[in-house]
Amino acid sequence: MILSLLSGVALFLFGMSLMGDGLKRVAGNKLELILYRLTNTPLKGVLLGTVVTAIIQSSSATTVMVVGFVNSGMMKVSQSIGIIMGANIGTSITGWILCLSYMDGSEGIAQLLSTATISSIVAIVGIVFKMVIKKDAYKSLGDIMLGFSILMLGMQTMSGAVSPLRESERFVSALTMFSNPIVGIVVGILITAVLQSASASVGILQALSVTGAVSFATALPVTMGIGVGAACPVLLSSIGTNKNGKRTALIYLLNDLFGMVFWSIAFYAVNAFVKFSFLDRTMGPVGIALMNTVFRMATTLVLLPFIRHIERFVHWLVKEQEEEEDREEMADFELLEERFIRFPAIAINQSHRAMNGMAKKARKNIMRSFGLMENYSQEKYQKIQDKENLIDAYEDKLGTYLMQLTGTEMDVSLIKQLTKFLHTIGDFERLGDHAVNISGVAKELYEKKISFSEDAQSDLNVLLNALQEIVNLTVSAFCEDDLETAVKVEPLRELIGILCDELKLRHISRLRVGSCKMTQGFVFNDLLNNLERIAAHCSNIAVAMIELEAEEFDTHEYLRSVKGLKNAGYSRQFEYYEKKYEIKRAKKGKKKAGSKEK
Repeated sequence: MILSLLSGVALFLFGMSLMGDGLKRVAGNKLELILYRLTNTPLKGVLLGTVVTAIIQSSSATTVMVVGFVNSGMMKVSQSIGIIMGANIGTSITGWILCLSYMDGSEGIAQLLSTATISSIVAIVGIVFKMVIKKDAYKSLGDIMLGFSILMLGMQTMSGAVSPLRESERFVSALTMFSNPIVGIVVGILITAVLQSASASVGILQALSVTGAVSFATALPVTMGIGVGAACPVLLSSIGTNKNGKRTALIYLLNDLFGMVFWSIAFYAVNAFVKFSFLDRTMGPVGIALMNTVFRMATTLVLLPFIRHIERFVHWLVKEQEEEEDREEMADFELLEERFIRFPAIAINQSHRAMNGMAKKARKNIMRSFGLMENYSQEKYQKIQDKENLIDAYEDKLGTYLMQLTGTEMDVSLIKQLTKFLHTIGDFERLGDHAVNISGVAKELYEKKISFSEDAQSDLNVLLNALQEIVNLTVSAFCEDDLETAVKVEPLRELIGILCDELKLRHISRLRVGSCKMTQGFVFNDLLNNLERIAAHCSNIAVAMIELEAEEFDTHEYLRSVKGLKNAGYSRQFEYYEKKYEIKRAKKGKKKAGSKEK
């Protein structure tokens, strides 16, 4: 009997999970986006929390998702309160779905409406959708149908396992212990804490009700305890989050804890004087589903006007503390929530925001290194090294996060975004490396008291201006997903390559006529190599963006794809940059000397 009951619980949990996952895929990963975008009023939050939880069949899952949103800064604590209240109502919908498992027909047309018949038909259609039809949408629909059938089978298995207990006097007397409010509440908390599902606990209570031994006095305290027990997985999920994440998890606990305490005091205090006659009334599956819904809705209605007070209370419980880390610098890492891996649309959006932070920090470090060439200080030099460590940390965290996402199901647009991030993250990290290399050049110039000739510095200034533009174009194009800006990068990259070659030849000419020294030559050449590589990495990023607009990203064609960009628009853009960054011609004597030697 125990094994049958446990197998029924296992089937129920698996069916609920399968059905919820299928529903989320059919919704196209939009449920999570809706959750944090449309919560500008408490009432909207309650309605959204109710609907989303009714779909994914788990208030804990909804709240864990919300904890992640708040922890990553996508949502405020005040916005999360309404959603959590709605989630408590939405989870009661499962109880009504489970009532279908108790439909039965003895013969004729009534038999067609029995649970066994409906579940069998739904399972057959579901497996056909899953195994025969190739479209992903139908496969997800098949998962929903199969999940529903398995859920129904789990409920029937649980009911069948406990049905013989209706004849057991020992079992009936044991259940009467639950009518003691304290015992009933503790049992409800423990069962739900173990199963980590309020819906499963309600399902077990409904299954027990078929024995006819569950009265209103027994069902009420257990139902109140179930809500509190469901907070356990949410509290566990808040471990490792920031203070706002912990506050959000506490809201879920406080919501159900308040409901349990308030209605316990109110109900049993009134009962002490009135003596409710319905306490001994036998409860069936429908009665338990109704009680669960009414209890949760009543709690939400009482708490809804006090959302601001709840927010203040959780802020008082989890007080502000001095952060050891620089929150502004580390804020992007908090965007990469592990909880969002199951929701690719959110995870990709968060990854893009984090990569934007990485791109902007790499750009800022490059600009710092250019400034260091003109005005060196040890403090500025050290800052570049410190920021490079931060950029390396971005690559490590983003790379790990993005690789985890490769194992999830995504639509084409999300796959393109993921591929773009994986192809460009290394280039952004290398931009940071070259900023460090240039800072090393600046340090060598300062310590060895090396300075370039007037001509060399003039040429270099033109090149540095071109580098600043290509870096700005690249970062802007990536952060804003702007392909029109991305197309402008490669013509400028080609010009920068030509300028670097010309500057090297000019410097050789100056060395030969004696206007520059050999020590300057090594440093100058090293600097040009780094500048040229910066432009090349900018090109990689822009070309990856352009190529990924095609149906597929062909890595074998990646390096040759630049040639395909050379159309009329490319030529016009190149000519524009050629005029903008024109280097003054060298003096005739120097030019002839170089030509003769060549």
